Order: sequence, then C-alpha cells, then structure tokens
Amino acid sequence: MPFNWLDYTVIAGYILLMIFAGWAAYRRGQNSLDDYFAGGKDLPWWLIGISMVATTFAADTPLAVTGIVAAEGIAGNWIWWNFMFSGLFTVFLYARLWKRAGVITDVEFIDIRYSGKPARILRGFRSLYLAFPINCIILGWVTVGMAKILTVITGASQWEVLVLLYVLIGVYIAIAGLWGVVVTDFIQFIIAMGGSILLAWYAVDSVGGLAEMKAQLTGIYGEDPWVLSLNPLTSPEIALATALVWVGMMWWASWYPGSEPGGGGYIAQRMFSAKDEKNAVAGTLLFNVAHFALRPWPWILVALAALIAYPALDDPETGYPLMMLDLLPAGLLGLLAVAFLSAFVSTVSTHLNWGASYVVNDFYKPFIKPADQFQSEAAAEKHYVRVSRWTTILMMISAVIVSLLFDTVRGGWEAILSIGAGTGLVYMLRWFWWRINAWSEIAAMSTAAIASFAAGPIGYEGFAAKMIFTLIVTTIVWLAATWLTRPDDEEILQAFYDRVRPGGPGWGRFRRAGDDPESLWKGVGYVVVAASSIILFLYAMGEVFFGSAITGSVQILISCLLLWWIVRRL
Repeated sequence: MPFNWLDYTVIAGYILLMIFAGWAAYRRGQNSLDDYFAGGKDLPWWLIGISMVATTFAADTPLAVTGIVAAEGIAGNWIWWNFMFSGLFTVFLYARLWKRAGVITDVEFIDIRYSGKPARILRGFRSLYLAFPINCIILGWVTVGMAKILTVITGASQWEVLVLLYVLIGVYIAIAGLWGVVVTDFIQFIIAMGGSILLAWYAVDSVGGLAEMKAQLTGIYGEDPWVLSLNPLTSPEIALATALVWVGMMWWASWYPGSEPGGGGYIAQRMFSAKDEKNAVAGTLLFNVAHFALRPWPWILVALAALIAYPALDDPETGYPLMMLDLLPAGLLGLLAVAFLSAFVSTVSTHLNWGASYVVNDFYKPFIKPADQFQSEAAAEKHYVRVSRWTTILMMISAVIVSLLFDTVRGGWEAILSIGAGTGLVYMLRWFWWRINAWSEIAAMSTAAIASFAAGPIGYEGFAAKMIFTLIVTTIVWLAATWLTRPDDEEILQAFYDRVRPGGPGWGRFRRAGDDPESLWKGVGYVVVAASSIILFLYAMGEVFFGSAITGSVQILISCLLLWWIVRRL
C-alpha cells in the first residue's frame, strides 16, 4: 500500500515537532561541555530513564527480534535478555558510584582511577576506539534496519533517504546537545512504543487471534511448538553451549552498548546527567524494567504472526515491515513509519552526541588543546562546544560510510559481542579492587580484539566457541598484565576512594576510620530480586498470551510486588 496524503501529513507533523524541540534546546543554551554532553547535570530520573529506553529501541531492534524468533523461537531473545543482569548490577552497585565520580564521559573515569603514562595512553586510545570503529559499527547495524524498512514500505532508494536523514539528525544534534536528545527521546519513545503495540494488535487479529495463532504455529512446528518456548536450555534450535554462553557468561564477560558490565557508554552519560544519586539509580532502574520486561512482547507477537503470513522469506527480518505494509490502513501506515523514524532518530542522535563526547572531552581537550591555552574558562568552554558541534557532523559522515558495510542486524550484534569478550570483568572489578590498573584495561581490550579475529582461523568458528575462546585468552592475559605491572600511585588511589567510596574488601587498605561503605551483598541481593521479577514478568506474559490468563495474571502480580518492594527499600 503506497503512502497517501494522510500518511505524509503524519510524517510532516512529526518533523515539525522535532524542529520545535531542537529550537527549544538551542534557546536553552549550550555554554559548556557539561551542558552539551551532560544536559547541565540536572535531569530528573523519569526523563533519563525513558531516554535510555528510547536509545536502545532503534529501527533495527524489531527486525532483529523478528529474525531471531524465525530462527530460534522466542527463547532466542536471550541473546539480549541476558544483559538484564549487567543492567541491574549497574542499578544497584554502580549508578551511585558513577554519579559520585563527577565526570562527563566514562572514558574520563580513567583519569581519576589510574595514574601515569599508561592512563594517558588508555584514555586517548579508548576515546577514539569507542567513538569511531565501535560507535560506527553500532550505527551501521541500526542503519541497516532502517534501510530494510524503507525498502519494503516505500520502494524508494533507501540510501538516498538515509543520507538525508543523517544530515538532518546530525545538524539537529549539533545544535541541541544532550538536553535536546533526552527531550526528543521522551517524545519519540511514546510514538515508537505506541506504534509497536498498534501493529501487534493488527498482526494478531490478522491471523485470527492468539488462540488461532498458537493453533497455526502448532500445525507448522508440531505439538508444544519450540518456537513459543522461553527456555533457551530446552530449545532444539539453540545449542546447549550457545544457551549457556547467553545466560551464564555474556552479561558479565562482554562489553555491549547499553549493557556494559559495570555501567558505561551512553548509560553512564545519562547517569552523569541526573540531578543526584537518587535520580541516577531510579532512572537506571526504570530503564531496565522497561527495556527487558515491557518492550519485547509487541515485537514478538508481530514476529510470530509473520512466521504464519510469510513462511518462506529469504530474509525473515523483513517480515516486520511487510506486516506494516500489508495490514495498516492509510494514516496508520504513516504513523508506524513515524514510529520507526522516531526509534531510528533517538538512537542515532544519542550515538552521535555520545561519540562526539569522547572525541572532544577525552582526546581533543586533554591532548590537542588543553584548557590552560585559553585566556579564561568561559573562552575555553565556548571553544569546546563549537568543536563539539563540528565533531558531531564528522561522526555523522563516518557512520554513513560504515553503514554501507553491513548486511544484517544480528551480524553487527555478534561482531560487537565477540570483540568485547573478556573485557567485562575488568570494567566491573576496577571499581572494587585497587590493584587493577591501566595496563589491565589495555591488555583486555587489545587481546579481546585479536583473539576474536583469530578464533575462526584456528577452528573456533561458532559464536559460542569464539566467545569462550576469547574470554579465556583475554582473562589470562589481563590478569597477568595486572600482576606484572606496577600498581597505580597511592595518592591517585586514595583520592579515587575518597571521591567514590566503593564498598567491598578490595579497598580495605585505603579505608579511613569511620567510613561507612555501601554493602556489596545488599546490592547483589537487590539484583537477584529484581532479575527474578523481570524474568517472572516475561514468562507471565507468555502464559497470558499462550497459556492460562489466570496463571499469567497471578505471576504478573507477584512480579510487580517484588519490584515494588525494591522501590520502597531504595
């Protein structure tokens, strides 16, 4: 069904809304790097929480979920559901620590945690490494998802449209900064999530309802169809080794954007922008609950309907936009296009701003033009904000070029996971063990990258095998590097402890009389309860849709009570 005037009117209305939001952000002022990259560090929990969710909801995400369900059933989503564990550790162990650190980026953390030339080398390298190859790989798979949608629903030359979108987004973010990002994220998440739910309703109705959907899937896949199972350990389409890697290893072993072990990336950026520690914790908890418990099911229902409607697609990921095209009437098709555009814009805008923050705050400012070269602090900040705007445009151009190298969304996911395998433990333990130094991170990053590329040629070709091989080699190397190199200066370590006040035994030698560090075990206990609540909610929704509505409703109630107990305790 081609777009008509009503669809174009909806799209035009969305564009006007974004222009107004950008103008408001510009009028608010961007006078310093704190303003430009951290929203003035005065944002409320609900705004930063929704912004995190919106950023992780890109145009690629529903397509990837559709492809996963087609290949491995609902249980295949554990490839990303497992990151709820690292996300909840961030909520209950790291959010307060990140806020206390008082930095603008997680790479700046290196300056307050480590000492000497290795720390400077690590900060400079990591800033460019995350800003360009890693950030552009992420934007690459996001763009592939949007390109597939545009191809299906418009038939237009998708790359011409995408270049135009990137130009508009790049200019918008260069002007608006992080405040503009989070405000538009809030608007865009409502649009994107509402559109997903609407499409799920039409998709389920198109196959005759939930009962008929289950009956048809049973006819295709047999009694008790594996495609409806949420348990990755029993799915015949998921190898046991792969399932164990997903559930037992990936969440703490691999660096992955939005779910970094120990926090980090744009999640840390949002925590830096919070008003205080309480808002940082609450916003991050909201993100994890919405991201893992609330968002997935509309996409899953559309994916299941697509299996019935299009059983022989060469690219199963395109089943999602095909459902849009075939089911939605005029006006609603434009609304769904806007929903996907919103998801795409929210993710791209965050990554452009986030990548530019590394280049300017962690490379240009300390190494190219330090603040002491200016006559005043105000002059320095004005210069850095101007450079940040141009760097955002540079990030945009790089992202478009890298996007041309990708064919599938999931391929990008697995590439990032493999490159980061084995580094996660360093990022978690550096907060709680004084002996970890800059060489630990350097060794982990370099070894993980080399081992992930070497794994295939030496016989570790499957995803799980590659992950396990890279983890083992990387862990051995970074532990050796830690013990074979000098510890950081005592003054730096003491200043870090006094500033952040981490708990646990790893900082015992720096603890002063009367200190009252937070209990690690209490935080771990909250993680267990919160993870149980989210997992129970996921299973409960499956029960509501394909089992007993009464049983599912009771499980949902228990899940909500567990979560409420945590909120009251916090």
